[in-house]
Amino acid sequence: MRILLNLIWLVFGGLWLALGYLVFGILACVLIITIPFGVASFRMASYALWPFGRTVVRKPGAGAGSALTNVVWFLIAGLWLAIGHVGTALAQAITIIGIPLAIANLKMIPVTVVPFGKDIVDADAVPSGAVVAHQGPRL
Repeated sequence: MRILLNLIWLVFGGLWLALGYLVFGILACVLIITIPFGVASFRMASYALWPFGRTVVRKPGAGAGSALTNVVWFLIAGLWLAIGHVGTALAQAITIIGIPLAIANLKMIPVTVVPFGKDIVDADAVPSGAVVAHQGPRL
């Protein structure tokens, strides 16, 4: 079922969202100081491309550095990528089949705007004691 949902997601918005993350990731890797933003963007691109069956957990030990980096991320990329999610969700919501995808798309926005201090893992392999920050989209 996950494969089917991911394939539908890929065709109806996942590819475009992942491309947005990839473009920002490439731009962020131009400067040495912004490479961590590029790495986070590439990680989010893989999640936006194939989200079903994956979940986001908080990294243990993520502290003030992650919080500060999330503020910078939000100002530079997070807001624009979240707007991309909203735009894609509006386009998906036009059809009955797309409404659940649009809802799942909107549920990804919190992870989009604050990705630092979080890790994307397979839903079946959540580490013991890990705090789930965002459950992957479900239909």
